Order: sequence, then structure tokens, then C-alpha cells
Amino acid sequence: MSHEYLSLQEALTAVCGDGTIAEKRAVSGGDINRAYALRLPGGQTVFMKENSRANRDFFRAEAEGLAAMKQTGAVRTPAVLATGIDGDRSFLLLSYIASGRSGPHTMEQLSYDLAAMHAADPAAFLPAAGEAAEDEGPGRYGFLHDNYIGSGFQLNTPKESWVAFFRECRLRPQFARAGGYFDTADKKKIERLLDHLDRYLAEPAHPSMLHGDFWAGNYMVDRDGVPWLIDPAAYVGHAEADIAMTELFGGFDQAFYGAYKEAAGLSADYRDRRDLYNLYHLLNHLNLFGGSYLSSVLAILHRYA
Repeated sequence: MSHEYLSLQEALTAVCGDGTIAEKRAVSGGDINRAYALRLPGGQTVFMKENSRANRDFFRAEAEGLAAMKQTGAVRTPAVLATGIDGDRSFLLLSYIASGRSGPHTMEQLSYDLAAMHAADPAAFLPAAGEAAEDEGPGRYGFLHDNYIGSGFQLNTPKESWVAFFRECRLRPQFARAGGYFDTADKKKIERLLDHLDRYLAEPAHPSMLHGDFWAGNYMVDRDGVPWLIDPAAYVGHAEADIAMTELFGGFDQAFYGAYKEAAGLSADYRDRRDLYNLYHLLNHLNLFGGSYLSSVLAILHRYA
């Protein structure tokens, strides 16, 4: 994907050799976007996400995240074919993955793949020293550009410390957006938590490429029972943050956790930090979807502060 195409027809012609569509079928998988399977005259099918022109940056960020995860060589992701604009809409074209059912070893494979991605060298996904902003400099945690967690903006300014990154680029911006939900006592606890976050979070042995939004809706299984990662909010961080999110909305199959511990290990005190990682996602849901998430946010805040 070298540039943003100026029409869907231009994009299809460039990447598939034919700009016409034989069939356009609505499919699941769009979430905040509309999603379609496009069957082309030659029989090829591609997957398209569509949103308003104003939200075109969603697709730039998703394409960058998918490409970064794929570049680790550890996980399967749909191929990014094109992004572009077409009238009042923006679009993202991906290779089409026909969905199937999990096999007896699908969850173990998902876990092994994730562990391999977490072990890969993530240096290529951070600005080099000469590319970093003058007031920030390069860092070990962050990403090449800012992106999105769902439809919420996600700050990825590089930091040398994981604790500093999680404080300044994850918790503090979400708390600031949600400020109207908190009373004076809550706000004092928020500042106390942020000021003393290093009491609870640990620096990892090494930075890891993360999916960033890793719940059960953001992987899929193909017709061979093979897992694929989709819909990332990618950045370089602590591997524990990906594992924590798998436990937020019901959890994964126990085979997943057993395989991850076998492949990568998990600190004995990981559970002491898990809810702090998930505080970020609960705050994001509070900001996107409203007050039904406030009690969960406050429970974690009061536990740590």
C-alpha cells in the first residue's frame, strides 16, 4: 500500500486489475464501520470497511497496525490492499478471510502466535532518533504514530519508561476526558494513583509489539481452524497488557492461558497489575459509551488509590 487512492474503482483496478464489482454483500466485522465482501468479476473476493470521509484516519491507523503485526512474522493478519476516499466515504480494502470454526488446537496456536509476536524485536515500530519530535526524543514504548482504540483517540508518544508511557499516554488522557464523572475526592485519588503508578506497575524485561485491543472479537478463525488477528490498536508496550485485556470481557479458553504460560511465562504477580491495565479500557468505554462503566472504573480506582 503506497498511497491513498482517490476512488474505490481506482483502488480495485490498482490492486486487483479490475475496478468493477460483481457483487457487494454486507458482512459482520465492521463494528464502528460498515463492512462488505466484494466479489470481483474474476472471482476474487476482497473485504472492505467503509466509514465517513471525516473518519478516514481510522483506516490509516488500522492499516499501519496490521502491517506492523504482520512484519513481526509471528501472527497472521489480513493483507492490507488499499485505503482511499470515494466521494463522502473512506474505505479500507483487505484480503478476504473466509471464517470457520475453532479446531482442537486453535486457542493454543493463537497463544503461541501472540507469545511469538510479544518476543519479536519491536524497534522498527518506534521512531528512530532522528525522526522523533524534538521535545520528546525516541523511546522504547509507544508507536510510530497515534492511532485509535475503537473510535477513541490513542496517544502513542514514545517514552523510555513503560510506567511513564502508561501514565501519560494511557491513563491520564482517559481520566482527563472523563473528568465530568468524578467528584473532588475521586480526582484526588486519580492524582494519587498517577503520581504513584510505579508502586503497582513493573518495567518489563523487554518491550513487546502489542495488538492493543485484544479481546475475543478481535481475532478470527479461518476454515482450517487457523487464528488471525484483526482490528488492532497496535503499539509497543508490556506484553501483560494484551493478556490482561483477554480477561476483561469473559476471558479466553483456559487452553489459551496454559499455552501462553508455556511459551512466554507470566509473572506470579501479574494479577496484581491486571486491573490497572484494564482500567484503561474501562475508561475508554466510559468515554465512548457512557456512565454504565463508571462503577467498574471507580472500583479499580478505589482499590489502588
